[in-house]
Amino acid sequence: MAKYSTGGVGSGPSGACELCGAEGRSLETTTVAGAELDVCSECRKHGEGSRSGSGSDPDKQRSEQTRRRKAARNAARMDDARSVDTDFESGTDYEDDPLPYLVDGYGAALEEARQAAGLRIDELAADLGVEEDDIVAVEQGRAARANVGGSLVEALEEALDVDLAE
Repeated sequence: MAKYSTGGVGSGPSGACELCGAEGRSLETTTVAGAELDVCSECRKHGEGSRSGSGSDPDKQRSEQTRRRKAARNAARMDDARSVDTDFESGTDYEDDPLPYLVDGYGAALEEARQAAGLRIDELAADLGVEEDDIVAVEQGRAARANVGGSLVEALEEALDVDLAE
């Protein structure tokens, strides 16, 4: 495989690190960005693998073990999440409370109407008995992604005298 060199001319090792150019250091061959280079110990950390006579790098082994442990923990969490009973007894039943077709710019219209009424989001949420996050979702134009029910949209329209749905 062809080598990239920052230093001298020719195909043999020049005695200088091919990554940083440092001279007089012991070099080892490693792969950096797909190219095999003779690099010093400081530049070795940029490599994908080392071929020196000293065997494998203990720091690299530890980081690989840590990565594998984290991957195993994440897999276990995913299994736990899949096993959770998702048959909730409370919350919005979106089949009985469908979100209506909303007008373009409904979020900005709601925010403008709320501000004109002199209400903060937390005050409006308390008045309507709903979560602040649901009102924020409507104002940000993401009512459908946040699973906001049609009854909230109707309540907002009524409370602020604004048209949000077609």
